Amino acid sequence: MCGISGFCNPEFDWHKNINRMNDKMLHRGPDASGIWATEDKSVVLGHRRLSIIDLTSGGAQPMESHNGRYVMVYNGEIYNYRDIKDKLIKEKKVTAFKSTSDTEALLEAVSAYGMEAALKMSKGMFAIAVYDKKEQMLLLARDRVGEKPLYYGVTGKKTFVFASDLNSITCLDNFNNPVNKKVLETYFRYGYIPAPYSIYENIYKLEPGKILKIKSPFYNDCFLETVSYWSMTETAYYGQTHLFKGSEKEAAEELERLLKNSIRSQLVADVPVGAFLSAGIDSSTIVSLMQEVSDHSVRTFTIGMNEEGFNEAEIAGKIAEHLGTEHTELYITQDDAKQVIPKLGSMFGEPFADSSQIPTYLVSRMTREHVTVSLSGDGGDELFCGYGTYDSIGGIWRKINKIPGVIRKPVSAAILGSPFGKSGSMAIRARLLGSKGIEDIYRRSEIGEGMNLLDENVRMELDKDSDEERLKSVMDSYTDGFIPEPLHNLMLMDLLMYHPDDILTKVDRTAMAVSLETRVPMLDKDVVEFAWTLPIDYKKDGAVTKKVLRDILYKYVPRELMERPKKGFAIPLHVWLKEPQLKEWAEALIDRKKIKEQSLLNPDMVWKMWEDFINRDIWRQQIWYVLMFMASNI
Repeated sequence: MCGISGFCNPEFDWHKNINRMNDKMLHRGPDASGIWATEDKSVVLGHRRLSIIDLTSGGAQPMESHNGRYVMVYNGEIYNYRDIKDKLIKEKKVTAFKSTSDTEALLEAVSAYGMEAALKMSKGMFAIAVYDKKEQMLLLARDRVGEKPLYYGVTGKKTFVFASDLNSITCLDNFNNPVNKKVLETYFRYGYIPAPYSIYENIYKLEPGKILKIKSPFYNDCFLETVSYWSMTETAYYGQTHLFKGSEKEAAEELERLLKNSIRSQLVADVPVGAFLSAGIDSSTIVSLMQEVSDHSVRTFTIGMNEEGFNEAEIAGKIAEHLGTEHTELYITQDDAKQVIPKLGSMFGEPFADSSQIPTYLVSRMTREHVTVSLSGDGGDELFCGYGTYDSIGGIWRKINKIPGVIRKPVSAAILGSPFGKSGSMAIRARLLGSKGIEDIYRRSEIGEGMNLLDENVRMELDKDSDEERLKSVMDSYTDGFIPEPLHNLMLMDLLMYHPDDILTKVDRTAMAVSLETRVPMLDKDVVEFAWTLPIDYKKDGAVTKKVLRDILYKYVPRELMERPKKGFAIPLHVWLKEPQLKEWAEALIDRKKIKEQSLLNPDMVWKMWEDFINRDIWRQQIWYVLMFMASNI
């Protein structure tokens, strides 16, 4: 796990700026750093290293290919790198390798087969930059599902930049990109900014499964080309039109085999490896299979809280005891959260407001004291229909659909056009009433206040945009009924946006803030592709979710330990924010003078929301969106 950075056509001191970019990513790679530049300094690459495989200098980056044509900086892990090495040797593309690193295997695959073919044969998580000296072309690529981040864009007049961390771009001498006002409404709907956008104009996130190509002279859009080497949408469609023909028992057996293969490959490291254990189905399944394939006791880590309704540490401890893991737990307090919250703004580089970022950071920090790599159970909810919202969305649609559309839609439009439909629960009901189907319900159920929180001048500016000029997220542009099974459409919508831009972003940034590598076995290519071939009744039966995962888990963990209400990875933030210390921190952030100086939000709306939160305990989620927006120092 590392951090990558670089630029083309620097309009500044190249050496000072690439070192500054690397320094901003020290947490992503505290073990070493490196830089490389073309003779004319028109292309510069930087790297920070967290040594996981091949701890020697043989794995150092930037790395040049054996033939000298390619130079690569790379963040991530290629889990099947040994198979790739064997293929290269067998086909005589390489006579011998200089190191035992996965970096060299990936780079030589790119050299031998080209970027697209190399990535198609690779299993792993990654963000990559490769410079082709012969073609004078820079290639950027990101893994299939979006585990590793990669930002890119233009600063100054013509400097093309890229980095793992947005802070490594904003530190450049010629960075003066304004806030992208078009993303503000979307941020206040979701609490994060979805790819391909960032909080700044002309700075973007490379989308999962994509390769971006930019040729010399590197600063004109006509030299940009983006190609897809893998697609979650295409994978889902293919899987659902080529369903698994076996029984549910056979499906569980095949899934278990694939997960064990994924876990074995992800346990490969030259540093200590452990796992998060939250007492949920997903992490318990991963830990159970880790223990099954390991020749020693797995290290497991969990955090607990003394607040009733938020503590899963006791159950996690029982699961760990049953499986025989070497278990470590930490009970966090309000004081722990108070110490972390002020750090969050700089941790993400742009506004990000999933409040489970706090416990995720704390469990990562505790885990890093014992291991360098930790496996997690992320992906189970989206792949195996685990979220309770899927049920509730379906229930809402069944009720609404009983009312004829010729009645619903005009009533919805009338309410939304009235003073009662500007914000609050009435506006939410009106939006839902106008829905066209279950996917539309899902889109409209977002409870952020969006435009209502924005400064009047910003709102007027955005209102002038035509429909084509408005920012549209994956959720907004998703084709309703793309997959015949409604719940699978909701799962795909989440895997296209919420999962990479919220869940995986949260895990990457909080873990890397303490230099901990996280790996996600359920996002293995073979597991994902197989999961999409399963019919919905192998995943959900009434109130029972993740059926096929439970079929695996109950072979290792007693059913009675797992059959209880899902709590999620949450903290009582709405309570803690009303306590004196955090309340004081929050009110300092939303000081009216600060908001007016920023000229992006409406201070009256912000303070009305805050007072409603304090006095009536409403707007819990939205107030955190506002606080993280103001804390991001944009």
